[in-house]
Amino acid sequence: MSTADFTFTLLTDQTPQQVFKAITNVRAWWSGYHAENVEGGTEQQGDEFTFSAADGLHVTRQKLVEVIPDRRVVWLVTHSALNYLQQPAEWTGTRVRFDIAEKGGQTELVFTHEGLTPDIECYDSCAPSWTQYLQNKLAPMIGAS
Repeated sequence: MSTADFTFTLLTDQTPQQVFKAITNVRAWWSGYHAENVEGGTEQQGDEFTFSAADGLHVTRQKLVEVIPDRRVVWLVTHSALNYLQQPAEWTGTRVRFDIAEKGGQTELVFTHEGLTPDIECYDSCAPSWTQYLQNKLAPMIGAS
């Protein structure tokens, strides 16, 4: 049994400020594959937003619990209804973290979904989905490799 959280790293020549701005523009990158919808605030600490996709098969509510400009954004998943799973609330109480740091003349973004581990049912579908959004949507926004 593995308890390693899902993590994905991107490197870019853009500044930490540009990366931070892209991350908080959730509608621009967490959308486009299954008629997703993002409603609510996505930029300031205390903001809450709902993500829904696939005709209600995936509905989550996130609260921004830590926002350090140009360094970190953390969402707490306060509600999840992953209605294609036996336990639809698997994401409830997990955290989605974006850590931004300068590294070797570039900006490194480390995405971690704390609680999304290989031993939960969602991992086999959720990890590839996160990879798809991060690689195909967010990475081009920030010029990442």
